[in-house]
Amino acid sequence: MSWKVASLGDLADVQLGKMLDQKKNQGEYRRYLGNDNVQWNEFKLDEVKEMRIKEGERMRYGLRRGDLLICEGGDPGRCALWMSDEEMYYQKALNRVRVCDDIDPRYLLYYFLHIGATREVAQYYTGGATIKHLPNAALKRVEVRYPELETQRRIASILMAYDNLIENNRRQIALLEEAAQRLYVEWFVELRFPGHENAKYVDGLPDGWRVTTIRETCKKIQSGGTPSRKKQNYWSPATVKWFKTGELKDCWLIEPEERISEEGLNGSAAKLFQPGTIVMAIYASPTLGRLGVLDCEAAFNQAMLGFVIDEAIVTREWLYWKLYELRTEFNMIARGAGQQNISGEIVKSYEIVLPAFELIDAFTLAVGAMSKRRLVLQKQVIELTEARDRLLPKLMSGEIEVEG
Repeated sequence: MSWKVASLGDLADVQLGKMLDQKKNQGEYRRYLGNDNVQWNEFKLDEVKEMRIKEGERMRYGLRRGDLLICEGGDPGRCALWMSDEEMYYQKALNRVRVCDDIDPRYLLYYFLHIGATREVAQYYTGGATIKHLPNAALKRVEVRYPELETQRRIASILMAYDNLIENNRRQIALLEEAAQRLYVEWFVELRFPGHENAKYVDGLPDGWRVTTIRETCKKIQSGGTPSRKKQNYWSPATVKWFKTGELKDCWLIEPEERISEEGLNGSAAKLFQPGTIVMAIYASPTLGRLGVLDCEAAFNQAMLGFVIDEAIVTREWLYWKLYELRTEFNMIARGAGQQNISGEIVKSYEIVLPAFELIDAFTLAVGAMSKRRLVLQKQVIELTEARDRLLPKLMSGEIEVEG
C-alpha cells in the first residue's frame, strides 16, 4: 500500500472563524460554534450562542457538511466533523478545514484524533508552558500521512462503524434518562402519581407523605479525599479505584481515570464506598450537583459526597432523582453564599418531602429496569471505545491493511 505525506495546508482550505466583537459586528444574529462546542469527535450543542454576521460573510464563515473544526486553544487540536446541513457559523477560536478531492474528510478526522491521542500534534503548538495554541499558520504545517482515496474511505468506514454504535448507545441512554426523569416529575413534582385522584391530603401533603431531611434517608453521607500527590507511594501501586469531580456526568461510575494505592487510601481522607453509592459534586460550578452511581467499590475526592441510603426509608433510584431535582436549588444556595460550593452539612440538613414508601417502591419498580439498561449500555460504550482506540493507530500506520 502506497502512502503519501503532505502538509495540511496543501490538502485543504484552512480558515479561521469570525472575530466576536459586539461593537464592530454587523448583520443579522446567527448561530455560531465556539471552542467549548467542539469536543473530541463530537459537538456539544446544548448551548449555542449567536453573533451578528453580514450577508457577505455567510459564505466565508458558514459551515458545510464535511467541514472539520479544529480548536486553536483550550485543548489545541481537539476536533469534530460537521455532518449537518443546519445553518451554522464558527468563531475565531476555531479553524475550519475543508478538504480537497484527494482527502476523505472522515479519514482526516480520525487522523487528527490519532495524532491528538499520541500527542504528535503537540510539536506544532506555540505559547508557553501553561498556555498553548495551535494557530492557523502552525495548523497548516501539520504533516498528514494518507493512502489513496479508496483506502481512506475504507479506513474511515471501519472506524465510523464503531462510532455509530457508540452514538446509538448514547442516544438510548439519553432516552432512558429522560423517561425516568419524566416519570419522577409526574409522580413527585406534579403529584400525578397512581391513585392521586382519590388521595387524601393532611397538612397540604398526600396522606402518608412527610417532611424530613436528606440525612434521615441515609445511613451515611460522607465526603471523600485526595491523597497527597507529593507522596508517590500514595499513588503506586495504583490498585484502588478513585473518581474525580469531572467524571460525574449523571451516569454510572464504572472505570475511573486514576487509581490510588492502599497506602493513599489509609493515609488520607479518602474512603472506600460500596457499589450502589450515590455520589454528588459539591464544589465548582458548573459541576455542582452532578451525580453518579458507583458500579464498583471505589473512593473519590473531597469535592464529592457519597450517599449510602437507608433501604427501609428510600431507594437508590428515588433519592438519585430527588437530588437531581434539587440541583438548581443547591446551585442557588452556593451562589447566594458568594462561593462556588455547598457544604456537606447544608446538604444533609436540607428539608425534603418524603413520599409514602409504597409509592417510592412502585417508582423503583418502574425505573429499575431502565437504570440497569443504562449500565449495560454504558459498559458497551466503554468496550466499543476501547476497541476503536486500539484499532485507530494500527489503521493509521498501515499496520492493518484494509481490503477493497
